[in-house]
Amino acid sequence: MTDNHVSGPVPATRRHTALPKARILIEALPWLTRHHGKTVVIKFGGNAMVDDALKAAFAQDVVFLRHAGLRPVVVHGGGPQINAQLERLGLTSEFRAGLRVTTPETMDVVRMVLAGQVQRDLVGQLNRHGSLAVGMTGEDARLMSATKRYARIDGERVDLGRVGDITGIDPGAVLALLDDGRIPVISSIARSTDDDHVYNVNADTAAAALAAALGAETLMVLTDVEGLYADWPASDEVISRLTESELEKLLPDLASGMVPKMAGCLYAVRNGVRTARVIDGRVQHAILLEIFTDEGIGTMVVPDGAGKGEPT
Repeated sequence: MTDNHVSGPVPATRRHTALPKARILIEALPWLTRHHGKTVVIKFGGNAMVDDALKAAFAQDVVFLRHAGLRPVVVHGGGPQINAQLERLGLTSEFRAGLRVTTPETMDVVRMVLAGQVQRDLVGQLNRHGSLAVGMTGEDARLMSATKRYARIDGERVDLGRVGDITGIDPGAVLALLDDGRIPVISSIARSTDDDHVYNVNADTAAAALAAALGAETLMVLTDVEGLYADWPASDEVISRLTESELEKLLPDLASGMVPKMAGCLYAVRNGVRTARVIDGRVQHAILLEIFTDEGIGTMVVPDGAGKGEPT
């Protein structure tokens, strides 16, 4: 009798269909080893904040980092959501020198939208994958202190209302959450030590200051462009890597929207953060592509002393 259940060797086409997945995992191994236990601060913004598929992919990436042994921290703003709420309330927004003029009434809306809507949504997305994310604002535990910020237009100082510059970071509460295995999600508002007002703080600036205070390995800033262009609009070539000195020379000629992002990257690497990266948040799983693959995407800023052959 013959046993119909006995078969010969499994055909190669069946045996090796999973090999590409194995290669991807192996490619990530050096980066998993290098970044294990390190803190990564991620500024969440742009299209990734308003596109449901991108939001879901972002949450998966951040949770993956956490389970891969990294310590992710998320900092967010919420310009589109603030604009929408102001419009619903019949309030107008005025921008001067690229910054929102923030009246006390507008500040109430900013505070409500950031802490009560954007943050809640992001915490919920992350916690679909486990009891991981904890929301807080720069006010909580005096995480961020600020002072009133003025703009300078045509040589004159302009009052922007409740817009602040960060003057101090007390990272104790964030470190406690990280040590407890949590993912802190932080809204970029801060209380002043001068007048006890609450201020709207640029989220790129807040993320950079927090990354430096935490001694983070990496700052990642999500944008709606591929990275820093070498000669925009004449060329769409992206600068993949540059040093702090190279970036400092470019800053005065950058488009206004890129200035706070790149200035934040410059501040971070000058204050102990090993790398700062601007990446395209329109690409699903951009964070994983940047951290765990050979190619990477976007623009990376490194300190002047970083060798070109060093793994990043």
